[in-house]
Parts: sequence; structure tokens; C-alpha cells
Amino acid sequence: MKTHCLIAAAMACGSVLLSPGAALAQSAGKPIRIIVPFAPGGGQDILARSFNSELGAALGQPVIVEYRAGGGGGVGTLFVAKSDPDGLTLSMSAASHIISAVLTAKPAYHPIKDFTAVAHVGTGSQVLIISSQVPAKSVAEFVKYAKASPGKLNYGTAGSGSSTHLAMAYFANAAGVDIVHIPYKSNSDQISELVSGRLQAIMIPSISAMAFAKDTRVTLLAVTPSVRSIFFPNLPTVAESGYPGFNYASWFGLLGPAGISRAATERINVEMNKLLKLPVIAERLAKIGIEPQPLAPQQFERLLVEDLERVEKIVKISGAHAE
Repeated sequence: MKTHCLIAAAMACGSVLLSPGAALAQSAGKPIRIIVPFAPGGGQDILARSFNSELGAALGQPVIVEYRAGGGGGVGTLFVAKSDPDGLTLSMSAASHIISAVLTAKPAYHPIKDFTAVAHVGTGSQVLIISSQVPAKSVAEFVKYAKASPGKLNYGTAGSGSSTHLAMAYFANAAGVDIVHIPYKSNSDQISELVSGRLQAIMIPSISAMAFAKDTRVTLLAVTPSVRSIFFPNLPTVAESGYPGFNYASWFGLLGPAGISRAATERINVEMNKLLKLPVIAERLAKIGIEPQPLAPQQFERLLVEDLERVEKIVKISGAHAE
């Protein structure tokens, strides 16, 4: 009888040790690492550093930013996927997380199944811009002009498979226009070509487009998300411009390895969502063209699933490939 009691007691103790509360207690006070899968100085680095100190203070434990660059973001992302699901290792991820996995023939990880959606930070929009040499002041006028000259207009991107390529290919398909894709190595290259008049159209992130809001050499036509951008409140969306349902926005958020407990996920998510409502954090995000958007973990996961489905369709439409 005593032996059975001892076994039962041991099993009970084991269940306590494995409970979410016990797991949280074990990780309390230990540093949380936000892995940036690219070299220092990039957008995801700046984003992670815009809130890591405040998040650490809110959680009562240090939140540090660490770099694991390589493989176009794949090295750091795989590191997070294989980390212990204790809530102490997260990735500062972006829409490229999904795009890279779709473009890779045999990805080392599944972009959703191998991760836990911890906290959505915000979204970034793109802006459809045309050369002022194109006689159009609206999306409708641009589409009409393009349809009258099939295969004669060019659009630039930051490379095959880039978000700028997918966004523009998505638009061209929705509008039913034949525009030739010319890939460049960066956004700055395609912007220079547009300003010079050698390109007729581009789609670039809002942060890059802001500098050209009053530039007479170009015309800003529309933003790509389903709702208007806070950075261009007077600019219509593509959906408003005659293409209902069109929605292309880049997400930014914290992902962890699959299997993080609900309690640990909720703890980080709640504090992150509180921070996103602070003016000081919103101001920092605005400087890099990101609009804060607090989401519950379930909402963030649904966003990822929808984004994967959308990217898979757009990649087929665009003929994009990894470079």
C-alpha cells in the first residue's frame, strides 16, 4: 500500500513539474532571446530593438537581441525552430519567413507547423507608384493605359521572389494587364530607374515611398493593404480602386518553436500588446514604416495560415524563383 502511495505521489510531482505554471517558474528571470535572422542594422534588427527593453521590463526578465545571419534568414530561423519550447527563444520574423519557405524547393522547416505564433507586432504596406511620364492619375487610368499597350510597359522590383515582385505581380494579374518584369538588386535601384523614366511602375514599402510623396517625377496611386495606411491617409487602397478583395501587406511578429505552452505564449502576447498601444512604441515603429497591430495568438496564427495560402498562389502567378 505504501509503495503504491509513493508511486502516486511521484507521478503527481512529475505532473506538477511538467505543468505550464511550473515551466514558467523555471524560466522566470532567465533572459529571453529575440533572434534576428539577418545581420545587424536591418529592418528586423531595428524593429526588435524598438521594444525589447520595454518588453523585458514588463516581463520582469531581460529580453536581448541576438543575431544569427546566413542562408537568407534560414540559419537563424532554423535555430529557433529547433530550440527548446520554453518561451525563451523567439524569432523577429517578417513576411519573408513565409515567402522564403514557399520559394525553397526543400525547406528545412515548415513556416507554420514548426513554430508558435507568439505576438504580432504590426504591418507594413506597399505603394503603387508610376512615372509621371505615364499619363495617369489613378489606378483606373493606369490600367486603361497599360491595357492599350500590352507588353510595352515595364515594372521594377527588388528581385525575383521579393515582396515587391509578388505585390506587383499580384496587382498585374488582378488588373489583367501585361507588364514586363525587370528585377533589380535593391529597392534603391528600381526607384532610381523609375525616377529617371526608364521604368513605368513599381511597388515599394511605405517607408521608402514617403520620400516621394511630393516628388513631381512620380505619381503615387494606391496602397496595397485592405485598409488605408496611416502614412498615406489620402491615398486609396487598390481594393478601393476597383479591385475588391485585393490585399497585400507585410506582417512582422515574434515566433517561437512549436510547442510553447499556452500560458507562456499568452504571457508574452499580453505584454507585447500593451506596449503596442503606447505612443512611444508607435512612434518608433512609424519611423520604419510599420503600423502597430495587436493580435491574440490565435488571430496571429490565422493570419500566418492565410498569408501562406496567398503567397503560394501569388508565387505561381508570378513565376518567382529563389535567387
